[in-house]
Amino acid sequence: MKKVGRTLLSREVLVPVIVTFGAVSIVAAWGWADEAAQIEKKEMALLKTFNKEFVHITPGKGKFPESFSMGSETGEATERPVRKVTFKYDFWMAKYEVPQNLYEAVMGENPSRWKGPRNSVEMMDVQQAVDFCRRATKKMRAAQFLKPDEEIRLPSEAEWEYCCRAGTTTAYSFGESATADGDVDNQASMLSAYAWHTGNAAGNDPPVGALKPNAWGLYDMHGYLWEFVSDSWSDDYSAAPTDGKSHAPQRALGKGGQVVMRGGSWKDSYEELRSSVRKKGANGMKDDAVGFRCVKDRVKP
Repeated sequence: MKKVGRTLLSREVLVPVIVTFGAVSIVAAWGWADEAAQIEKKEMALLKTFNKEFVHITPGKGKFPESFSMGSETGEATERPVRKVTFKYDFWMAKYEVPQNLYEAVMGENPSRWKGPRNSVEMMDVQQAVDFCRRATKKMRAAQFLKPDEEIRLPSEAEWEYCCRAGTTTAYSFGESATADGDVDNQASMLSAYAWHTGNAAGNDPPVGALKPNAWGLYDMHGYLWEFVSDSWSDDYSAAPTDGKSHAPQRALGKGGQVVMRGGSWKDSYEELRSSVRKKGANGMKDDAVGFRCVKDRVKP
């Protein structure tokens, strides 16, 4: 007869293996191969959707300028000196923060405290965010969703602010003020149409994209979660690049490294959600108010 043993796929899915003993065959109907195929199909569908949800960012074309003034003269010292950043390249920014179902499909786990398949993933550190980008790149190239010279990565701080501002020079992407007449305490009626913050987040557990996008069509650039970018933290912009590239990204991932986070979160008041606000996080830090979004770009030399 035949005895049925087991082997493992790379995703730790059991598949029947038939071992022959004599002339009698017993085929186990466990359905493990079907389960593996369904997991693969679901993963490919999520990666395909992810690829379609990138917005082409085209500095210097249409109404969006090639250059912008990064930082704020009226903000914190960390937002100065204001400097001109010029982009000589285009790229694609993810429309949403990485959702939990996509993160789990790529990484094999969902570390989030606030569970929901299309909620933004949180409770990962910056190295795990980078690992997600590398694994997604590999899988999407294999599926031919990416060209061999394209990659998924974290945005630079300059790319992030350029995309958040969406051609504006005001404190927020929609205007100068977060509040309206009659707002009290932490209320911010103008901001609440675009962002989750302390004034409107209580009792909400939202999916990505539940509020209004900015002029690029990007959602949750203000609020919801702080977003890791690839830059190493610096106390000001005195040594920051002016070409859109990341500042010392490897240092952020090293021992004792500190990474830049942008955008503010549901735990923060409206002042912390301005387009130019920066915050530092230690390498290894995890929080339920910190996530990330991705860039698709051509691999740069």
